[in-house]
Amino acid sequence: MKRNMQQWMAETIANPKKKGMPVLSFPGTQLLGYTVEELVKSGEFQAQCMKAVADRFDTGAAFSLMDLSVEAEAFGSSIHYSDNEVPTVQEALIHEEAEADALQVPRVGDGRTGECVRGIRLASEWITDRPVLAGIIGPYSLAGRLLDMTEIMILCYEEPEMVETVLEKVTRFQIAYAKAFKEAGADGICMAEPAAGLLSPALIDEFSTPYVQRIRQAVEDENFLVMYHNCGNVVPLMENMSAIDASAYSFGNAIDIEEALKVLPADRMVLGNIDPAGTIRNGDPKQVYAETLMLLERCGRYPNFVISSGCDIPAMAPLDNIQAFFDAVETFYGRR
Repeated sequence: MKRNMQQWMAETIANPKKKGMPVLSFPGTQLLGYTVEELVKSGEFQAQCMKAVADRFDTGAAFSLMDLSVEAEAFGSSIHYSDNEVPTVQEALIHEEAEADALQVPRVGDGRTGECVRGIRLASEWITDRPVLAGIIGPYSLAGRLLDMTEIMILCYEEPEMVETVLEKVTRFQIAYAKAFKEAGADGICMAEPAAGLLSPALIDEFSTPYVQRIRQAVEDENFLVMYHNCGNVVPLMENMSAIDASAYSFGNAIDIEEALKVLPADRMVLGNIDPAGTIRNGDPKQVYAETLMLLERCGRYPNFVISSGCDIPAMAPLDNIQAFFDAVETFYGRR
């Protein structure tokens, strides 16, 4: 079902009563009995997980998995899997300029990308009462996984051409991947670019923002929204974040989200930022409820603020804690 996402966003901002939009997918494994490894390898399981979460919790949008290893694996990286944790890239794939030049751009369908697209196709058929957002990694964060996250910081200064070679290739793939999600029925993408939060203003403008904008401009239209997610300490980069010109922004608990609300345009949604690990995973329902309500009472006066988690909620986060998040949302907006 096609949905005018610009209209949806405007209506969400204008609505005095908002639904919570946590980045919530992996805890669905508890509802279905799958391991994380089984989930990330099966598009059908991913769709079932998204549907189970949508049926259980009154979310404002259905997020797919925030698995930042998928695209790196398609490029050839080796991946570590486990039953309860998100997959991770084991080691750098590219060590020198010749390897960067020789890097082949995969096809959508290589690795697990085909299963992820299949999952979104099914989820878009099964979930029709709210937007379905597919997850992709941002270009600099993907390049960092291919080059090594520490090494890429050095290379930005010492061998910028090598970094740009990799960025060009990953951006080409990410455009094709985002278009595949769009064709599969997604209402938008949530692009996770956390590694860019480590860059200086000058470096983010050179090695992240132009490539993020190319992806956004290639796919965004009135029926397809691009949400930019960064869970780093991006307060010094907030003006740079604004230059990305995303329709929606999602920030982690490393920042005071009111700092973002003060800078970003009022017609862009700003999501965040309850601590997904320290509070939702490791806290208790009383703590989750209190922190969620406190953030809403402080930032709910901004019409474009939407309460969310600061990042992807871990698979083993207690369901009672997640419910406490939604209970706090209901309490706050029930007063209005």
